[in-house]
Amino acid sequence: MSTAVAPVRPPLLGGLALAMAGSIAFSGKAIIVKLAYRYGVDAVTLIMLRMLFALPFFLLIAYRGSRSRDGVAAPALTRRDLLGVLGLGITGYYLASYLDFAGLAYVSASLERLILYLNPTLVLLLGLLLYGKRIGRAQALGMLISYGGVLLVFGHEVTLAGADVAWGTLLVLLSAISYAVYLSYSGELVQRLGSLRLAGLATSVACVLCIGQFLLARPLSLAFAVAPQVVWLSLLNATACTVVPVLLVMMGIERIGAGLVAQVGMVGPMSTITMGVLILGEPFNTWVLAGSVLVFAGVYVCSRR
Repeated sequence: MSTAVAPVRPPLLGGLALAMAGSIAFSGKAIIVKLAYRYGVDAVTLIMLRMLFALPFFLLIAYRGSRSRDGVAAPALTRRDLLGVLGLGITGYYLASYLDFAGLAYVSASLERLILYLNPTLVLLLGLLLYGKRIGRAQALGMLISYGGVLLVFGHEVTLAGADVAWGTLLVLLSAISYAVYLSYSGELVQRLGSLRLAGLATSVACVLCIGQFLLARPLSLAFAVAPQVVWLSLLNATACTVVPVLLVMMGIERIGAGLVAQVGMVGPMSTITMGVLILGEPFNTWVLAGSVLVFAGVYVCSRR
């Protein structure tokens, strides 16, 4: 009697690969933004260029997500759906992106990514404040551990770079809170519209808002009055670090589920820290290492349920 060895499921390996690739690609955003800042560009112009290049792709994603699948027509957008897409586009992509870009002018890419990785703990806090969901002792302990790790890296950067780090940290933290609001309110719309359609619509809204913000704050003649390197970096940011990761993560979720994709997302901060050291010359010392370990451990404790 022979026993067959169960093969590793290809969808699982494929989903893990997609999620990991998406997380690594998205982590490059902070590196590209920091490189672009070396050419004297401001956050308003930089995020406008990124969203301008990304808009056609997101419109295409929204169109593909709106097409009928397996003979079932996609639900028509109601007024409530449109308001929901508008609200999620503002919080999840416009505010979160702009505040993140603005904060990166003052903090290292490593600290920025560690703050953004606190997102699961912020979702727990919003659940407590908005819905009265109880936070367990283990989750509370995990939150304390992760916030302690960020404070460790923050304290070290303040001693090196001065008080501007505090302002940058606040901006990035507000970005993380804005995206946590998006996650807290997106569940119902995701079920109704589908993740691909919702992501395409909400990001398209954010693109229009970022472009509109530039037109209100700057003369149109200054749209491309930047160094050529900024234009090429923005194109790379829009494609390789924005559109491609969104698609990869969506495909990963379809294959292995959101929970496993979130765990694989730990690769993102590690990638940002590594690229920050190799490309930007940011320091990697005991403070950064200890803070990173604490953040990863705390978020794992909060998310393992």
